[in-house]
Amino acid sequence: MTQASTATARSTVWEVFRVFLKLGTTSFGGPVAHLGYFRTEFVERRKWMGDREYADLVALSQFLPGPASSQVGFGVGLLRAGGWGAVAAFVGFTLPSAVLMVAFAYGAAWISGPIGDGLLTGLKIVAVAIVAQAVWGMTRTLTPDRPRAGIAVVALATAMLLVGSVGQIVAILIGAIGGLIFCRMAVEEQRPDMLHFPVRRAVGITSLAVFFLLLVGGPALASATGIGGVALFDAVYRAGALVFGGGHVVLPLLQAGVVDPGWVTNAQFLAGYGAAQAVPGPLFTFAGYLGAISDTGPGGIWGALITLIAVFLPGFLLLLGVLPFWNTFRRRAWAQAVMRGANAAVVGILAAALYSPVFTTAITGPGPFTLAVICFVLLISWKLPPWVVVLVGAAGGILMGLL
Repeated sequence: MTQASTATARSTVWEVFRVFLKLGTTSFGGPVAHLGYFRTEFVERRKWMGDREYADLVALSQFLPGPASSQVGFGVGLLRAGGWGAVAAFVGFTLPSAVLMVAFAYGAAWISGPIGDGLLTGLKIVAVAIVAQAVWGMTRTLTPDRPRAGIAVVALATAMLLVGSVGQIVAILIGAIGGLIFCRMAVEEQRPDMLHFPVRRAVGITSLAVFFLLLVGGPALASATGIGGVALFDAVYRAGALVFGGGHVVLPLLQAGVVDPGWVTNAQFLAGYGAAQAVPGPLFTFAGYLGAISDTGPGGIWGALITLIAVFLPGFLLLLGVLPFWNTFRRRAWAQAVMRGANAAVVGILAAALYSPVFTTAITGPGPFTLAVICFVLLISWKLPPWVVVLVGAAGGILMGLL
C-alpha cells in the first residue's frame, strides 16, 4: 500500500475506537512516549499513514496549546473516520486513565492512618521527581540557545512574582514577544505531500470563535451565574487553553485554577498528580480527579465529567480551527518565531511550579528530600518507567509513615 493510499483509506468508527482503547490502556510514559506508540501502531503496523504525514500531524499538535498526544489521536481519527472517528479516538484513548483517576479520587477519601498518610506523602514526593525530570528534558530541547534560555529565566521570574494564572499568562505573552524579536530562524520548507484534513474553512472559523468566546466570556459567565460548576469549567478550560507543550505543563495552570481559590488543597492536588504518573493514557485526565474532589461544582462523577470536557475542549477547538489554514500558516517566519519563544517561556513556568507548590509542599525534611532524589535518579539515570518510580515512591512514603 502506498503512502498516498494510506492517507485516503477509511476506517469504521468502531475500528478507530477499538484501536485507541487499546492504546489508552497500554500507553505509559507521557506524551512523547505516546507519540512513539502511535507511530508504531499507525505508520508501521496498520499503515494508516506514512512517516511524513505522521510527522506533519505531530508538528501541528506541538504548535498548538493542548495535549499533544490526544490532539494527534484526534487528528488520526478525523482522517480515518471523519468527525465521529475523531470523537471515538478521543474517548477510546482517554477512557481508561479517566476511570482510574476518578476511582483514585473516591478511594483517596477512604485512605487514613500511617499507611494511607504515607502513601499520599510518597505520591507527593514522586511528583517532585516527575516535574524535575520534565524541566530537565524540556530545558535541553526548548531552550538550546542563549535567547531562549533568557526567555525561560524571565518567564520563571514573572510566574514567581505574579502569583496565579495572571503570572503564567503574562509569562507566555513575554515569551511570544521575545521569540518574535530574538528567535527568527530559517523557515521550514513546505512539502507538496503535506496532510489535508477534511475540515471546511467555515468549521475552522466557527471553532476558533467558540474557543475565544469561552476563553474571554467564561469568567464573566461564572461571575454572573454564581454556579460552582460554571466556575469550575471556566478555571479548567483556561488551563487547557494555555498549556503550550502539553503533559506536565498543565500542572501550574491547574494549580492556579483550583488550588488558589481553595477548591482543592495542595496536598490533595499533589497526591493526585503523583497517582496520575502510574496510569496509562493522557496526563490531562488528572483534571478528572480534581473535578471529582473539588469543593465547588457537583463533585464526584459529574464534577469529573465537567473538568475532563473543560481541559480537553480548547485543544480540540484550536486544532479544528487551524486545520484549514495550517499548511499556509506554518510557512510564516514570524509564526515559528512566536512559538519558539512561547515554548521557552513554558520551561520557565514549569520551573517555577517545581519550586512552588511542588517542592515546598512535598519536601518537609531530609527523608522526603532523599526519596525525591532517589526517584529522580531512577527516572534520569536508570531510565525506569514513571509507573515503576511511582511504586517506589509510594513504598518509600509508606515506610516513612510507619517509622
